Order: sequence, then C-alpha cells, then structure tokens
Amino acid sequence: MESLRGPIHRSIQSAIAVALCYSLCFPAPLAMTQEAAAQVDPSNVQAHEQSEHRQAYVSTQMKGDERILQALNRFTFGPKPGELEAVREMGLEKWFDQQLHPDSMDESDLNARLAQFPAMQWSTQDLLYRLPSNAMIRMAINGRAPIPEQGTLHAVYENQIYRTQAKKAAKVEKKDDAAGSGAMQANVQNAGGSASAAGSMSGSGGDMNADANGGMAPTAAGMSAQSAPQQDMNSMAPADQDEAPAVSEEQIQEILKLEPEQRVLKLQEMQPAEFEGFMKSLRPFQRQALTAGMNPGLRESVEDLQHPEQTVAQELMAVRLAHDIYSNAQLQEVMTDFWLNHFNIYLRKNEQMPYYLVSYERDVIRPHALGKFEDLLEAVAHSPAMMIYLDNAESVGPNSLAASRMKMAEARRPNAKKQDADAPGINENYGRELMELHTVGVNGGYTQADVIQVARILTGWGVDRPQFGGGFQYNPNRHEPGTDKVMGVKFKDDGEMQGQELLHFLATRPATAHFISRKLAIRFVSDDPPQALVDRMAKTYLATEGDIPSVLKTLFHSPEFWAASDYRAKVKTPLEFVVSAARAGNAQVENYMPLVNALRQMGMPLYGCIPPVGYKWDAADWVSTGALVDRMNFALALAGNRLPGITVDWAPDLDMSALDSDSPARQVIPTPESEETRLEPLLLPGGVSDTTRTAALEEFQKQSANNSAEMTPVADRPAQMRRANRAPAADVYQREDQLLAGLLMGSPEFQRR
Repeated sequence: MESLRGPIHRSIQSAIAVALCYSLCFPAPLAMTQEAAAQVDPSNVQAHEQSEHRQAYVSTQMKGDERILQALNRFTFGPKPGELEAVREMGLEKWFDQQLHPDSMDESDLNARLAQFPAMQWSTQDLLYRLPSNAMIRMAINGRAPIPEQGTLHAVYENQIYRTQAKKAAKVEKKDDAAGSGAMQANVQNAGGSASAAGSMSGSGGDMNADANGGMAPTAAGMSAQSAPQQDMNSMAPADQDEAPAVSEEQIQEILKLEPEQRVLKLQEMQPAEFEGFMKSLRPFQRQALTAGMNPGLRESVEDLQHPEQTVAQELMAVRLAHDIYSNAQLQEVMTDFWLNHFNIYLRKNEQMPYYLVSYERDVIRPHALGKFEDLLEAVAHSPAMMIYLDNAESVGPNSLAASRMKMAEARRPNAKKQDADAPGINENYGRELMELHTVGVNGGYTQADVIQVARILTGWGVDRPQFGGGFQYNPNRHEPGTDKVMGVKFKDDGEMQGQELLHFLATRPATAHFISRKLAIRFVSDDPPQALVDRMAKTYLATEGDIPSVLKTLFHSPEFWAASDYRAKVKTPLEFVVSAARAGNAQVENYMPLVNALRQMGMPLYGCIPPVGYKWDAADWVSTGALVDRMNFALALAGNRLPGITVDWAPDLDMSALDSDSPARQVIPTPESEETRLEPLLLPGGVSDTTRTAALEEFQKQSANNSAEMTPVADRPAQMRRANRAPAADVYQREDQLLAGLLMGSPEFQRR
C-alpha cells in the first residue's frame, strides 16, 4: 500500500471530495428529496396538507429498515456489519429496551479487551503512587513523597528522577550558555571590535567548550545532594539524555532472547542512564519484540519504566475508545459521551487531572449515564475531578473558621509577606457552571447574586490532599456560615447537607428539565429540535424525577424522532465519525493511539475541550473543507490498513485456489462494480446515492490507473512479505477493496447519522 500514498492524498481533490463538502455544507437537497418521496406516499398526503410547518412531524414517515437505521445511527456509534439484520430479527422495540438495561448484556469481548489495561482499575491514589506524575516525582526529589524501596516501582522512580534532574540541569546549562553569550556580546561591544575583543571571545569560547564537555555532571550532582536526601540519590546524577550510552546489538539480542519476566527484571536492574541508552538503541521492530509474549501487567511495567504519566493518559483514552467501539451496550456509551461532554473536564488542568479522570469516567459518569439525573449531578459534585477543575477545592468562606485563623496568624506576623494565593475567598467558578451549564441553563432565571449564594453554600466542598490522589472531602472549617437564598428559596446552614439540598433543588427545577431535554434532543434528533418534543421530554423528566431512561423512551416514541426530514441529517462529530468507521469496518484495534491522533487532527481531542462548556454537536462546528479532507484521509488510511496496530479485512470469503485453475470459478472474479455492490451494504446499510456511487467508481478507476504502473508484482516480492496462503490475484483484489471501502467511508452518506 506504500505506492498508494501519493495517489490517495491526491484523491481528496476528486469528485467525491467535492460532493462530500457540498452535501454536508448544503444538506437541503437531501431533505427535499426525502420530503418529496414522502409526499407521493398516499399515507402521508393528509399530514402534509394539514400544515407546512413543524406539524408535519406528527406523521411517522420512516418505515421498515429506515426506522432501524435511524435508531442505530442515533442511539449507537454506528451499526456494525450484520447489526441491521440482527435488530430486524429481534424487533426494534425489544432492542431499544435492551439498550436501556446495559447490565443485562454480554460484554465478554469488551472485557477481554479492557483486561489489556489493568491499571485503569486502580484507585486514583494507587495510580499516582504506582505510575507517578511529574509532580509526584518532584515531591520525591524534595523528600515530601516516599520512594519505593525495591522492585520495578523503585526503578520507575529512579528513572523519572533521573529524567527530571537531567531536564533541570539542561535548563540551567542553557541559561548559563545564554548568559555567557550575552557577556561575549558585551565584551565585543565594549572593545569596539579591537584585538582585545577577539581575545575575550577566544577565552569565553574556551570556557563554553569546557562547560559543554564536562560541566553538566558536577552541576547535576550538586543539585541531587541538596534536593534529594534519600540514600541512593547520588547514584542518579544525570547526564544529558541525548548522550545516554548506546547499547550494542549483541547486548540488545541477549535481552530480547530472555523470557518475558526475565526481560522486565533485566530492565529494572539497569541504572537510569543505561536504561535510557538501551531504549534509544532499539529499532522499531525490536521495541515490538521487547514486549512480545508479555501479559498486560508486564507490558505496563515496561511502559511505566519509560513514561508513567504518559501511560495513564494513553490508557485512559484507549479504554474510552474500546468502550465506544466494542461495547454491546451502545446506548450507555453514547450517553457516557453525552455526560462527559455535559460535565466537561479538561485533561490538562493540572498534572493530577489525568489520574482523576480515570475514576471520574469509570465510577462517576458511566454507572450513572442511564440513571436519575440528580444521582449523576450529586456524584459529579462529589467528584475530586470536578472540584479541582472548577476550583471549588480552593474556595474558602471569608467568615469561616479557616479564614479567621488565617487572619489571626497574619495579625501575629504583621511584617510577614502576605500569601495572596492562600488568602480566604469564595471561588465562584463551580457555582456559576453548576447553574449555567449543568442544571437550569443560562436562561434558567438565576442572577449573579444567586451565583454568589450558590458558591457560599458550596464552600468546604473540596479534595483531601489532591497531590496524592485523595478523595472528596467536606471541610466544615472552610464553609461560609449562615442562611443563603438561591432563586427565591432559602437554604439554612446545615453543613454539607445544605449543599445537597441545593443540588436537589436545582435537579428538580422545570428549567433544568427543559435544559437537559433540549440538549438530549439536539444530540439525538436535530440541531434545532422541535419545541413540542422538548416540552414532552421535560414533562416526562419532571414526572419521573429526572429518570433519564424514561426521557429517552419519550424521545424514542415521539413522531418527531422518526421524521424523514431528519433521516441522515445530523453530521457526525469527529469522535462519532472515527468510532463509526472502526465499527463499520469491524476493525481489530491493538493500538488506539492512531485513533487518538486522528481525533486531535480533526479538532476534537479526547478530554481536550478547555472551557467547561464542552464540544458542540452542531454541524457548523465540524463542517469545513479542511476538516472534511482530514476525514477523507483518515478513511482511506483506516481502510488501507495504514494505521499501525489496526487491521481491517475487506476480502470476501472466496476459494482463491479456484482462481488459479481453469474451473468455472474464474468467471466470478469480482469487478469494481460488483465489489462496490458488496461493500456498500456492509458500510452503509441504507445505501448511497447514485451520485456518490458514480463518483466513488470514477475515483477508483483513476487510482487504479495510477497504481497499476507503480505496484510491484506480488510474485516479485520477498516471500516473507506476502500474506500466508494469499494468491497473487487476491492481493490485488484486497487493495481494490481497501480503496473502495475508504471512498465509501469518506462519502457524504457515511458522514451523517
């Protein structure tokens, strides 16, 4: 497939790319076509004659497989091959009811995949200790955090301390070099370009060379002695990481020949500089061989020895994508995505946040995704991740006991420098977002005075020792005393219970019911949902005390959900596109990082939305020429098996040996048209338009013409590069299928749900 790269990148300029951009930017023609088709149906004529406005939604215009596809496209991350037929056999109502009860579903395949990431089941405290963050390492260097005494974990800390001190030493050296350079400049200017200036430059240059060659180690050793009282810190004096000693090929082979457990033991016995040199000496295929045959725990150990903080962030994202792609409880995963966006938290708020997000998604969001909204709201409010992200952990009541003690301490030291960061004060961030984004909404009837009152009530809600991964903590000493009034309702001072009563009040407001219902309708129905539908959902919300499954049932049984004008009318977000492509291709993912990188390229990195408002689901936020080009390139790369660690097999079940004989089976050799006909229902059960189909086949012909001149014949390639039991003709057909599949996944129809 290497020879396809140039032509594939050029293919984005083709007719199908133009059709994609036009169709997504101007979706009206599709809706008009559907409405015109509905009008000729006698069963719909009366409904259309009654009104030309939103009343047309009262007619359930979708029928048969269209209804199944509508449900699969909206309540899952996209159908897998054969799922349409499975739902048809089960019955749509029964399928939807099953999705509302995820605990009843078989998740053995998903659980087997999640078992590859054992650390993602640890508590936040264990994660921070066993996969230390950079902040934890700095505390270990300063003696404020313990260093494990032995084993792999001791080696993890040693390696991270070495890297941290090396980086610090490099910064000091760079600063000294900059200062030396400045001094040289000054000497040149003062000397006026005379011979003495030349001598000064020569002397300085000599000093600089001495520093570069031998000055770094003493500096770093001095830092180690001052900042790290542990007994073996002197053995970790770092050198420039770029100068880590190289390891010979013979040494590498000796380690790679060991059993998996022995490989890990050998790595943990290495001194930090030796380990750095070993890892840098490995070629890509040797890195794969290093972890070959290892169980998930051993593989994680190797990763931890290199970059423990990076391991946490990468596994967090991998587990998220594994759920989205492979879970049978698709509605639960779609709702998990919905609530993670509704209660958005930015991954890089601080160095502890990736660790807290593991528990936030696993223990707070996913278990409550299909429950009562009030239970979810309370779980989020008691989450250390949210308390840290929106700064409520820093909020201190100005009249609290903690503030009084701080003022008394300052009074006893009138000449001491005041620490503004520790000054008592109420932080309004969480109080504001709790109302504006989490419950009643910006038009929910609250004022700035209400925000202040909410923030007062929630003083004392914080986190116990967040640098070590502590849990939620209510600190009465930081709580602002007194009765507070929010939106006309008084809340008596009752410690933590005062805050819980506030959460109950906000969760049960009619404004909250409408705000949540509208967001759900936008996610599942259209960018501008009918108000009648939102009102009906809000009524159910209030009647059931915020029971999310009941609200979704109301949506599912509403005629608005089945309106033909909304069929394939919502543009997929980058996450929905990437996951739906993996599901449609039945991709086998061993390495999730190419998908993570693709989402970043498309402008929707996981946990990457900085403001608390979260990502938008409107088409306008995701449709642009550049964004759609990125999608097309991803589709072609995925379909062409050019994403490392991800495989997709498009080949049909054929007896390829028959193609080498004179048997009649040679007459069934697939053509591009027949392969497009075979692949289309696998990727797009609802089919594509004639325009898309024609454009895809035309683009295929162009690419095939380019590739035929560039491809090396299969028979001329080394035997070890061929697939086992793969006939030469099959290799060509597989490449054709990959190109056709990529073009179909980049089509306008696949971009919509």
